[in-house]
Amino acid sequence: MQQDLLHRYLFDDLDVRGELVQIENAYNEMIANHNYPQPVKALLGELLVATCLLTATLKFEGEIAVQLQGDGPVKYAVINGDDKQNMRGIARMQSEVTGSSVKELIGKGYMVITITPTKGERYQGIVPLEHDTLSECIESYFEQSEQLKTRLWFATDTSEGNAKACGLFLQVLPVDKQKSIDDFAHLEALSSTIKDEELLKLDANTVLTRLYHEDNPRVFEPQAITFKCGCSREKTITALVNVGRQALLDDVAKNGSVNISCHYCLKEYIFNEQDVKNIFN
Repeated sequence: MQQDLLHRYLFDDLDVRGELVQIENAYNEMIANHNYPQPVKALLGELLVATCLLTATLKFEGEIAVQLQGDGPVKYAVINGDDKQNMRGIARMQSEVTGSSVKELIGKGYMVITITPTKGERYQGIVPLEHDTLSECIESYFEQSEQLKTRLWFATDTSEGNAKACGLFLQVLPVDKQKSIDDFAHLEALSSTIKDEELLKLDANTVLTRLYHEDNPRVFEPQAITFKCGCSREKTITALVNVGRQALLDDVAKNGSVNISCHYCLKEYIFNEQDVKNIFN
């Protein structure tokens, strides 16, 4: 059974669209071997879900980065992805983690959403982190940038090796203003009854049927989500060229080799003296 899926849905008679995302494998791969504290794992899980939902909502072809940065214990947390739902992410800490809310983890800071389309101009949106939860911060983003009423619900389980991150998304469709508001209020009330346990343990169809059994959501073909780092030996070589031949040879003479570790997946690339010479030949 495919465990990492994004489901989009619409209602025939209601001016609202929705998304449901459930991620297990990609989330476990993302946090494996990083030794993040539990609150940081949960934050990255929510950020991963948020990025998947945003990618599907903003309808573009290209890459997206959603980054939280501030002066708190977590210096920054970022998810990089694309319209194919290939995702990777990382968090960097600068002091001991003591709290669990966005404000306690990130401190005074911002959410930066950067969209780099395959065609067209790069777009960047910056939102101050003025709320305790990531869902509220993203709702504010849509309120400010799109002027569209939006609600999100997140649930994470950070169990070692069995982590799971899930999310539910509702957004008003700007058709008939009053009808849209009424439709949204109706579905928001239903969606607010969702329990974390249901999002984490039930399959998508069961969740949607339980929530909206009288409103007949039309669910589209789901999109698979994967963890894809994107690092390679070739890209590492490109970075090494900027360091310079002599500096690299000095490093080899001192340490026996040049070892470069990918920040995202922790894969290590090793270059000996001959490798370095080959790069510059």
